[in-house]
Amino acid sequence: MTHGHDGGTGAPPTERAPGPEHAPGPERVPGPARAPRQRALLAAVVAAVLALSTAIYVGVAADDGTVDRAARGGGHAPPGAAAPASTGTWVGAWSASPAAAEPGTRAAGLAGRSVRNVVHAGVGGTSARITLSNLYGATPLTVSHATIALSDGTGTAAAAAGTMRRLTFSGNTRVVVPAGAQIISDAVRLTVPYGSDVLVTTYSPTASGPVTYHPHARQTSYLAPGDLTEDTTGRLAGGTAGGAWTETPYWRYLSALDLLSNEAEGTVVVLGDSITDGATSTADTNRRWTDVLGTRLRTAVADGRDVPRYSVVNQGISGNRVLTDGTGSPADNPSGLTRFPRDVLGRTNVRAVVVDLGVNDILRTPGTVDAGSVLAGLRSLVDQAHARGVRVTGATLMPFGGHRGYSDSREAVRQEINAEIRAGRVFDAVADFDKALRDPYDPRRLRADYDCGDHLHPSDRGYARMAAAFDLDDLKGAAPAQL
Repeated sequence: MTHGHDGGTGAPPTERAPGPEHAPGPERVPGPARAPRQRALLAAVVAAVLALSTAIYVGVAADDGTVDRAARGGGHAPPGAAAPASTGTWVGAWSASPAAAEPGTRAAGLAGRSVRNVVHAGVGGTSARITLSNLYGATPLTVSHATIALSDGTGTAAAAAGTMRRLTFSGNTRVVVPAGAQIISDAVRLTVPYGSDVLVTTYSPTASGPVTYHPHARQTSYLAPGDLTEDTTGRLAGGTAGGAWTETPYWRYLSALDLLSNEAEGTVVVLGDSITDGATSTADTNRRWTDVLGTRLRTAVADGRDVPRYSVVNQGISGNRVLTDGTGSPADNPSGLTRFPRDVLGRTNVRAVVVDLGVNDILRTPGTVDAGSVLAGLRSLVDQAHARGVRVTGATLMPFGGHRGYSDSREAVRQEINAEIRAGRVFDAVADFDKALRDPYDPRRLRADYDCGDHLHPSDRGYARMAAAFDLDDLKGAAPAQL
């Protein structure tokens, strides 16, 4: 692996408060008055410490680890709803970037319908909270009821017995998410085993569109008319039992599931395009390369290896570019630069970042994109992460020979970008996916068994190879110090 980053300037060093060796000493009090005054001072210090400890216990943002808050808006959970602060660390168990406004939903949104998102937990935990996004909404989104439950099995809308929980937001079952905003639920006690599918169901009684969605979920979710947020049967419409749920290939509104976990101490966030999104992986099998990477980390920890205890969350958007936003306001498919603060640095307890972007800048730019512009964009992402003390591993761009967008000039740009990445002039560490998946007899192409058939996206075997090629030791440590 190649290490090092010298391609940009970081944030200026933070001014440090004076250390103990520079702090002024206590005032010297002569004679008998000194002891009472010291006792009074000590009592004041103790009171301040207790007040601060209490404030930290109930109010510190859970993004940084081990405490819980009802919601970031500062509300309080009802009795029994919030998890104790000392039972683990808040980490990301699943996430998906808001990608676009769903076509055909501008006027009415999904008023009068229940949305049951199915997501896969990449870590286990004892309490849960969710994030709902109305990023693309033109009007406030009203959610009158929301629930979370464990799925009763693969490919079903049914909830496992005894797992249905009603979600609240600052203590209320009803929440209004402003247009362009997101909101985090209160924590609810629910034991979520690693690898389980989780059902998150919302119901909106009023029109609010467009719907914020993630179109390439590779996971079957469900819709139903009426408020079926607490339905446990999951009966499908058209079935012999006369149910109401219909299948859908999208995730809507839901953008994150966090768990209070003893299995992980931080979150790895992967920023990418359709290759990270798992666009050609087998649906409902969790074979994206990020899923396999999470399993590798978990197995390595169980085997006693000295690797970080991290969960992995996926912030891939199909068609995503480093530099260019899509159309609309806000933009569909926002660029990596646009969404990095929200989709990466805004995720829970971020400890490491992986970036696999750039192929679409080459393929979707009319003519030939300037390699220097793409590299400057990638270095800007690294600088943003370093300003937060977060280390970044970057991927080389995999070959696309045989794809309809291939040209010799575009291949030259890919090679130029990869050369800079391999030389250690972009990221802190390198995942050489190009080397791992290319055809040794024609390096411009993916190896046949790693190619899904379109000569751009990997097969399930190719995704597994990407995860296997990733050096887990590259996730250790923080960002290098800025000089």
